[in-house]
Amino acid sequence: MKPKSYLAILSHHDYKGKEWHKEVAVGTVIQYKQRSNDDRHQRWERLERADLLQQYDDLKAQGLSQRQVAQVLEVPRTTLQAWRAYQESLDACPAVVAFFHSVPGLAFLHRLVVALHLVYTEVGACGIRLVCLFLRITGLDRFVGASYGVQQRVNGRVEEAIVAYRREERARLAHEMPAKDITVAQDETFTGGLCLVGIDPVSNYILLEQAAQARDQDTWQELMAQALAGLNCQVIQSTSDEAPGLLAYVEPHLGAHHSPDVFHVQHELSKAVSAPMAAKQRAAVKAATKAEETLKRVQEPLAPLKGVRAQRSAGPGRPPKATPCLEQAAQDVEAAHHEHQRLAGQREQVTQSIRAIGHAYHFVDLERGVRRNGTLIAGDIQQHIDTIRTIAQQEGLSETCLDRIEKAERVVPKMQATIEFVSGYVRQQVRQ
Repeated sequence: MKPKSYLAILSHHDYKGKEWHKEVAVGTVIQYKQRSNDDRHQRWERLERADLLQQYDDLKAQGLSQRQVAQVLEVPRTTLQAWRAYQESLDACPAVVAFFHSVPGLAFLHRLVVALHLVYTEVGACGIRLVCLFLRITGLDRFVGASYGVQQRVNGRVEEAIVAYRREERARLAHEMPAKDITVAQDETFTGGLCLVGIDPVSNYILLEQAAQARDQDTWQELMAQALAGLNCQVIQSTSDEAPGLLAYVEPHLGAHHSPDVFHVQHELSKAVSAPMAAKQRAAVKAATKAEETLKRVQEPLAPLKGVRAQRSAGPGRPPKATPCLEQAAQDVEAAHHEHQRLAGQREQVTQSIRAIGHAYHFVDLERGVRRNGTLIAGDIQQHIDTIRTIAQQEGLSETCLDRIEKAERVVPKMQATIEFVSGYVRQQVRQ
């Protein structure tokens, strides 16, 4: 293959005997583009060239001359000679060259390059440049273009094929889908602009991932209606943060129960208390370090005098001036360490309380396997929030921090309602 070739996503061709039969499935074909003229039409595609060369070798083995073979294949004799001369000029093992210029070899090469882009750049966290590096290290750059520009165009075609596959499979699976109740997790992301997202958390199927100009209830209604069109499912619950647009959309338009996600409750509490407590703990570490340095400076001048003072008898007079300073420095070190330990304990208690909210927000006791009622769960969550508030007040945190705690606390009744909704739905399904 010439260095400026690239991979294009076209229809898959099934090889049967010496002919190619077109199928509906997606496959790949390597095409050649002249850099000076991208619109130039090439007479023979690469798979066709490989097939013609195979026929050329077979006819030559039967005793036909080059001119006779060219007439049979309806290909100029000089073209056949140029194809063969190009293969012979490649700096690679002749058997390897023959394989990658055969029909099975080209099919394998196409599949390999597409798999590299799918695994490296789509599934994995690698980039196109690593695909190029792989092709150069393995020597495959003799048969497929390994420059960044070439592989960037390949990657674009692969992504187009993925989108087309999703669209086709969605239509096919939606037709065969049995009736189903689902929960949808909704949120907005701002990477590269506003994007509205809706995901089924059970199957991880992305229902909606669409760029939008706004995130109000009308926009959610329009995009979610398009996303759910044709699917034999009913959204019975939506889980999200407390965004006004989502709250205004879920119950009036979607007709589903809104469930506050526990992450944003925990995140609000963490911003309210954990971050300020961490700052106080870092300050306590600095204070302890400074106290230790002070104690060390006080102890250094007294060390040479210890032997002299031991020989002297205690007599009348003033006590040494350094003694109180030394005692005070030692007390400061002890107090600084005690403060650091106290803050570390308080911070750990806050962390445990925030984590415990996630364990409490479940309508089944995970240790005993029995169902819990919403009132009991709300009481447990409220107890953990009260513990966090008490620590915040003891540490003299700002009003902003206390307001964040109250903001998280306002969601507790909705969490209780969600537990009751889930319990009622499970009870209803069991009865049916």
